[in-house]
Amino acid sequence: MGAFSFEAIGHIASPYAEKFAVPRQPGLVASAEASLVLEAPYRGEALRGIEAFSHLWLVFVFHEHLERGWQPLVRPPRLGGNAKTGVFASRSTFRPNPIGLSVVELKAVDAQAGVLTLGGLDLVDGTPILDIKPYLPYADALADAKGGYAPEAPKVLAVSWTPEALAALAQAGKEELQDFISDVLAQDPRPAYRKGQADDKAYGVKLSGLNVRFQVKDDQVQVLDIQGFTQ
Repeated sequence: MGAFSFEAIGHIASPYAEKFAVPRQPGLVASAEASLVLEAPYRGEALRGIEAFSHLWLVFVFHEHLERGWQPLVRPPRLGGNAKTGVFASRSTFRPNPIGLSVVELKAVDAQAGVLTLGGLDLVDGTPILDIKPYLPYADALADAKGGYAPEAPKVLAVSWTPEALAALAQAGKEELQDFISDVLAQDPRPAYRKGQADDKAYGVKLSGLNVRFQVKDDQVQVLDIQGFTQ
């Protein structure tokens, strides 16, 4: 069939500074807000009429996995991180062509600046975007579709904050991020094999310029501390 070459039309400016803790599917963290910043040729007229749609499909590149190749069998987190399935029966990042597809909410449009404000995003900061397509409810939402080994959304955990973490968040002047951070951690971003096991480890995740330390015990997440970091 030959080789194909594609040029990114823009990139994502996201609160997720690293892959760890990015939701495993779009829409799971509705409070996650990000921007798609388009290159100059794809602004203005190219966006005419897009504001009429509530949601968009984004075609993107798994740019952090370009050198890691692909595997015919992968271990989806929903199967516990140990059981294997075929790569084409998964949404694994390790694909023959490192291309992904994600549906996001369109919250605002600045056509001249070429900036789309998006909600419910599951993409790491800097993700290259290859294409945008409008989401069509009558064609894209199929009520009788089967979800295989992932028939429903994953369980979410309760999240609590230590007084020290709340004070650190206030000192950083980012109290408005409390709900977002809680929503992300409620998805339990730990490796899949850790779930359901005793785990005394404290984890750290970088979100919106903050390094968030947390721990999971008895199916509950506790935010331990908040520190700033420089990207």
